[in-house]
Amino acid sequence: MRRFLLVTALVALLAGCGDDDSGGSPEGTLALDFQPNAVHAGVYQSGLKIRVPGQSTDSLKLLAAGRADMSVVDIHDLGLARQAGSDIVGVGALVQRPLAAVIVRRDDVTRPRDLEGKRVGVTGLPSDEAVLRAVVEHDGGDYDRVRKITIGFSAVPSLIAGKVDAVVAFWNAEGVTLRRRGVATREFRVDDYGAPRYPELVLAVKRTTLEDHEALVDDMLGAIAEGTDTALRDREDTVDKLVRASGADAPLVRAELTAVAPALQPPVELNQAALEAWARFDARFGILRHQPDVSQAFFVR
Repeated sequence: MRRFLLVTALVALLAGCGDDDSGGSPEGTLALDFQPNAVHAGVYQSGLKIRVPGQSTDSLKLLAAGRADMSVVDIHDLGLARQAGSDIVGVGALVQRPLAAVIVRRDDVTRPRDLEGKRVGVTGLPSDEAVLRAVVEHDGGDYDRVRKITIGFSAVPSLIAGKVDAVVAFWNAEGVTLRRRGVATREFRVDDYGAPRYPELVLAVKRTTLEDHEALVDDMLGAIAEGTDTALRDREDTVDKLVRASGADAPLVRAELTAVAPALQPPVELNQAALEAWARFDARFGILRHQPDVSQAFFVR
């Protein structure tokens, strides 16, 4: 609900800024979904102008205000924004699979249905509960018997402190951090347990930008695709760029890039069948009220 309200509040802004779609420099400006990290490897090798948001929904604000030509957006947020009336369009994929997982720190939980009766930390976003439900039910477990505890965005400290037995988090971020801290965990990745392999993060533009500046959109996508190839070929240079942009620890960034690298390929490409499967998943598990029309929500080349 919190995510829905945040996205809904942005729709009015998106609708009110439709007359100025040429924002950003000629080479294009891209707004990130979050602070720089390894999923943005191709972006930081693309040569594009980058805007870093304060929080995840700010990429939509920057897009709405004409301060970015393109934004990195969580695919569920794109669906919520369109559900609330915004005509933003997905034009590319930053990663090719879901990044969400149920990460467990208990020796007696060897499969998802063992989470019955256990404490699982969730942020409070509807996508978290959808992930947890999909994972548990796919293994024949009773989702209603899982003890869900809202912990906000404190997955790592909550799991380390023993406040919860498992968390819904990202295997490429919190999962890597926990392993580097020596915490023994087991991961149930959502696309291994009930979810299709959809792109967790997508590249989005306003429809007017796509219609009036398609060459710019194509150039930006091409730069990100080429940047991704460069990032995977020259990983140390990529780590250096990400460390300078984020201030993060270089060994952590290196480990995150190693973990997420397979999901970055093929760069930018959208797959129609994967998007249709995502639309069914989000409607079935209540992230969206209705199954979105993929032909309207995405421009698949």
